[in-house]
Amino acid sequence: MTNFLILLFGVTMIYASSSTRVESYIKTLSFQGVLLFLIVLGNHTWTDYISLAFLAAETLVFKAIIIPVFMTRIVRKNGIFREVEPYIPYFYSLIFTSLMFAAGIFISFWVIDQMQNLRPVYFGVAVSVIISGMFLIMTRKKLITHVMCYIMMENGIFLLTLSVIKEMPMIVNLGVLLDIFAAVFILGLFATKINEAFDEMDVKSLSELKD
Repeated sequence: MTNFLILLFGVTMIYASSSTRVESYIKTLSFQGVLLFLIVLGNHTWTDYISLAFLAAETLVFKAIIIPVFMTRIVRKNGIFREVEPYIPYFYSLIFTSLMFAAGIFISFWVIDQMQNLRPVYFGVAVSVIISGMFLIMTRKKLITHVMCYIMMENGIFLLTLSVIKEMPMIVNLGVLLDIFAAVFILGLFATKINEAFDEMDVKSLSELKD
């Protein structure tokens, strides 16, 4: 069951790469948060129940609810509804993310014999999500989309940590949570300020900034 949830987590990147609506990215973030929550609960090797409870709250409350609500407010406040004319057409983005997902499955089978201490499906899908997130950041123009793709990439990093360690110390959990909160808050504020100065929220507007 857990492996199915992880594979479904990887499929969300294929959906995001083919979507033109910004709110679809937000729904993807929320769904990824729910999947990570279920994956954490399905990890039966946990012995530190306090850390487990914290991770569950982090994934379900923060990743699945708080971040999507915050991003929805920014999107609607600034009237950002579609990701128009990305640097690479959606069809090619869909092909790339699909290939990355397939490569992640291949990596999962490859690491079974090469690295005994890794959870293969966790590792393979996590790598594919991280690479796909970086790809979407490089190919999309909207600043707000960059923020959400960054969070998707961080979700992949979160899954990657579950593949290599069985328990995460509380200080690591707090550090990850603080890093996400700071990134979302600062980038969200940054995006809002850019929209006050420019008519569009494209990253090309940054080239027009002057001292």
